[in-house]
Amino acid sequence: MAYKSEIMNTIDAFEADIARQPKYIKEFRAGLQIPKNRHSRTVFSGSGDSLAAAMLASAFSDYAIAAVDPLELAKNPEIAKNKSVYFVSVSGNTSANIRASRLFRQTIAITKNPNSRLGASCKKAICLSYQDSGIITSGSIGFIASALECISKAVSFDIKDVERIFWHAKKEASKIDVSGKVFFLGGQYTYPVAMYAAAKLYEIAGSDAHYERLEQFFHMGLFSTKKSDTVIIFEDKIARLQRLLQRLGLGVYAPKPGTKNKVGQVLFYAFLSQFVALRLARKKRQKECYFVLQKRLRDASSQTIY
Repeated sequence: MAYKSEIMNTIDAFEADIARQPKYIKEFRAGLQIPKNRHSRTVFSGSGDSLAAAMLASAFSDYAIAAVDPLELAKNPEIAKNKSVYFVSVSGNTSANIRASRLFRQTIAITKNPNSRLGASCKKAICLSYQDSGIITSGSIGFIASALECISKAVSFDIKDVERIFWHAKKEASKIDVSGKVFFLGGQYTYPVAMYAAAKLYEIAGSDAHYERLEQFFHMGLFSTKKSDTVIIFEDKIARLQRLLQRLGLGVYAPKPGTKNKVGQVLFYAFLSQFVALRLARKKRQKECYFVLQKRLRDASSQTIY
């Protein structure tokens, strides 16, 4: 599959896919929820953005559902023995997922390609039915589709004002000027999104980005910071911490989601992550995502992933 298109470059494709998200979310219909008494007998697994989506299932189950790296499942199948295992992969072709899926009886693929190798390997498949640009670019709508599917397996939810949340995220992202190392900090529901946010800066701009739990940052990551580094906090009620960090000369941002709905907050921070990465790419006048231009890095990644 080609990484470049005569029709649309990968940064434009990323922006186009971002714009498709509100419509998809408004039309999203959840399938069957996992009964609460089965949460402790359920494991979600995935890699990259898909692991972040799997971690959201765990977070919204109050950690009763486990989220596990597929390579760890393959090396230690006892983790999911006699449990239902959901494998999250947009492409359905990542080798660690496929390898792990063959070790268990109750397997369900969450994928855009139910006819993929993962879809064939699992007993059941849940199809992510969304439209994208058709160009390989950094994940946006694929992550949102995966995240909503994973969350909906743990809890029921109703999201109102999706358009307002989307445009509010874009407005808040326009206030964020990224410099130096970038640290994304989150909590129970937002730590997986912090991981996703760092991934967008890796893939889009090749930035030096990090993700940590808010508490752990003050134990560890803080000591690697330098003046002019950027800290973006995906949690509320942190005014005191924000002032502490600003006194150290750090650029600190704590964008407010404007909704009390936990799933709505996850969407806000995911949108914001996308817009921050897109804004940085536009500022640098990029036409292509960093990962597309780095052929040797991409080849090493593909040889491992596939």
